[in-house]
Amino acid sequence: MTYSAVTPMGILAGLEVGMAELSTPMRVYVAAGRFTEPEPDLPELAARIRLLLAEIAADEAWRRFLPGYAPPPVREICAALEPVEMHEAAAFLAGLAAVDLVWPSHRHLPAEVAERAADRVVSLLGPEASWWTNHDAGCGAVNGLTPVFDSLLAGTDGEHFALALQIADD
Repeated sequence: MTYSAVTPMGILAGLEVGMAELSTPMRVYVAAGRFTEPEPDLPELAARIRLLLAEIAADEAWRRFLPGYAPPPVREICAALEPVEMHEAAAFLAGLAAVDLVWPSHRHLPAEVAERAADRVVSLLGPEASWWTNHDAGCGAVNGLTPVFDSLLAGTDGEHFALALQIADD
């Protein structure tokens, strides 16, 4: 199935299925959807990221690690984001879903499963999609969105979005 052959509802369903395959309990949280705002841009994507962060903060498994945590405002999330090159998006997404942030030798998903799902998600968003992370590739730092370890990849084709965030505490 190619990107151009997929209907808008088919894209959304495909994104939801692909992102669900990348999710793991208490570690990798995902979201996929379709924007309702006209001409969404980075602030609208950051607002979706903020909703995902709020979902994590409300998760009983993370409440004890995040006492009093409230997701940062949209403007701070925007400031934390760095672009990811299109050709790096699938590998980044697969790694985020499969490899533990704190213990890289631990796998959350088999590499093949993560790679297949990540390739599908990136393909569905298409070659013109924009991808963002909270990693600063220039210096290797992470602009944390939570008080614990986190790693985010967010993509959008301007109509749909896909988010994956791994969270960890040592």
